[in-house]
Amino acid sequence: MNPLGFSPGSAKERFCFRRMYKRKNNSANWQKLDNTANLFPAIATHTMTNVYRIAVDLNEEVDRNTLQKALDMVLPGFDTFNVHMRKGVFWYYFETNDKRAPFVEEENDYPCRYIEPYANNNYLFRVTYYKRRINLEVFHVLADGMGGINFLRELVYQYLRLRHPDIAGEQEDGLSDVTSLNTEDSYLKNYRKSHAKGYKTARAVEVRGEKLEAGELGIIHGYMPLKEVKEAGRSFGASINEYLTGLLAYSVFCEYLHGQPSLRPVVVCVPVNLRPYFDSMTTRNFFVMVSALFKPEKDDYTFEEVLDKIKASLKNQINKEHLEELFSYNVSNQKNIFLRSVPFFIKKIAMRFVYRSSARAGTTTLTNIGNIAIDDAYKDYVKRFYSMISVSTGQNIKGAVVSYNGELVFTFTSILADVSIQRRFFTLLVEHGVHVTIESNGVYYE
Repeated sequence: MNPLGFSPGSAKERFCFRRMYKRKNNSANWQKLDNTANLFPAIATHTMTNVYRIAVDLNEEVDRNTLQKALDMVLPGFDTFNVHMRKGVFWYYFETNDKRAPFVEEENDYPCRYIEPYANNNYLFRVTYYKRRINLEVFHVLADGMGGINFLRELVYQYLRLRHPDIAGEQEDGLSDVTSLNTEDSYLKNYRKSHAKGYKTARAVEVRGEKLEAGELGIIHGYMPLKEVKEAGRSFGASINEYLTGLLAYSVFCEYLHGQPSLRPVVVCVPVNLRPYFDSMTTRNFFVMVSALFKPEKDDYTFEEVLDKIKASLKNQINKEHLEELFSYNVSNQKNIFLRSVPFFIKKIAMRFVYRSSARAGTTTLTNIGNIAIDDAYKDYVKRFYSMISVSTGQNIKGAVVSYNGELVFTFTSILADVSIQRRFFTLLVEHGVHVTIESNGVYYE
């Protein structure tokens, strides 16, 4: 009886089975955490989990056993996910995880919960399901959203091949052509010396208020036609990212600041995928945060005025030279000989202090995973994708965007009881000609 819990009968299963045991018979490999990943173990807690979710809705009910089998087969091929984290004297590091894949379970709790490094068979991600939905939750130490999509897409493909053998086609024993297995540290590869600090840490507006019960996370999805969002943004001379970021900043100004001036700016933190700028295919973290800033100095701003300030702020920062400046400064600290020799428990204290200062320089975060492409053979089985991110210090409400098959899904996560910012955001979209359907996880109606 094999420890995977299934008999590898088909060619596809025999291939994956052989690949798995080839890996397991090798001695454990290890690798350093990438530059961004070094921060997450130092700051992660049960209330600030640094866990994100990417989920997919299928057009059929999910079968747990098949999903478990698919995960068992796919995981060994992904070095980014097939690891556990160990603590060294100076830094954490990854080592190949020889334990069986995490157990797939039906979802029974709130999204983006803390992932205990020494539970879950020592894996730093979890796979759950609920009715027709498959959820992948990832501790950010492993990968950013692009790496998560890379893994989830192959998991879904394998699941559907097992459920529907007739759609396997030419991909029966291999990965999709668009799936990368690259695990390089692209921060180090593209690092340039002599960069000064490229970001500011001045305090921003913090959205506060009555909170939900401890452990609860409020989720609101907005489903809308991608074409209509593009047209609305175009009518204001803005890209989708600029338009949605401007809507979020304006909603905070209207609902939290009540349209009043503020000594502190409204700052929307926007993660930027660095891969297109530096020709990278890595499945590990490779992004930086830029800050879309709007300082309310009067009480009668129109949406257009706020959007213009947001657009100017983003355009000044999203260029290759500035992005390189941002991550090269961080890498230079990692490469500093003196800092490298400091024991990790001291680094951890310092990183937490620096993080708290920089985290309060943002009001909220808006991340856009982008448009997800699915191979034609699987399109009839996949309805939509979602993305969501956990809240963090100083940021009690966040937004995430993903698009698929002509639909854009905007998801708010929040630990605040008040939903006026979300309501204003979606109301503005409707006023701009976008048809929006709203869905919530129900915490606001209990």
